[in-house]
Amino acid sequence: MNPERYGLLGYPLGHSFSAGYFAEKFRREHIAARYDNFEFEHIEEAVNHLRAMKNLRGFNVTIPHKQAIMPYLDELSEDARRIGAVNVVCVRTDPTGRVRWTGCNSDVIGFSRSIRPLLQSGLHTRALVLGTGGASKAVVYGLQQLGIQPQLVSRTEGAGRLSYAQLTEAVIRDHKVIVNCSPVGMYPHTDACPSLPYHLLTPHHLLYDLVYNPLQTRFMELGKQQGAVVKNGLEMLHLQAEAAWQMWNS
Repeated sequence: MNPERYGLLGYPLGHSFSAGYFAEKFRREHIAARYDNFEFEHIEEAVNHLRAMKNLRGFNVTIPHKQAIMPYLDELSEDARRIGAVNVVCVRTDPTGRVRWTGCNSDVIGFSRSIRPLLQSGLHTRALVLGTGGASKAVVYGLQQLGIQPQLVSRTEGAGRLSYAQLTEAVIRDHKVIVNCSPVGMYPHTDACPSLPYHLLTPHHLLYDLVYNPLQTRFMELGKQQGAVVKNGLEMLHLQAEAAWQMWNS
């Protein structure tokens, strides 16, 4: 009997721990399944490959396809629709024998559960969200659910977003939570970090980096030097992976 198939769609995937996480989960829980990296730069090629795959039950989606995958889906969960990004695709066969793909979002679950214990009421009321991709959309949604006002930051100024050049002392003072949703600082470019005025950070600031490889990014290191609380995205990875598993098997 062929095992059920799962995997991660993205490009590149050299930084990802997901395949190792699920391999260990399947071994530990005696699950007859396999989880592979589906490394495709172009979404059309990826979709053709995945639609031809036998026993595919679901897959995760990461950079740069969290929004690009959406036109190829048959339906969206309510959270995925509101967020505007997908990181989980559930594959089902309906009673007529047609295979249907449903897009969901477990990023918001993993992020919210991971950051919640670090938040201080009355102090962490506003957040800077670095990056405007699919991950940042889930983070913005999660922060709003947690009662925190998010402010997007990108390399260029635009509607509803600041540029890094606009991060003045007043902006940093008013936003005690800073979440890096960009790939800046991710392996193998571990010396890089978002262009922040790190000298303005204080012990009241909370820096959360969705990057988890390396476990301590330059962004986190520079925050710690100013006394800020820092956390990487490894716990979020684990929490969203378990949420994805529940979505695939519910």
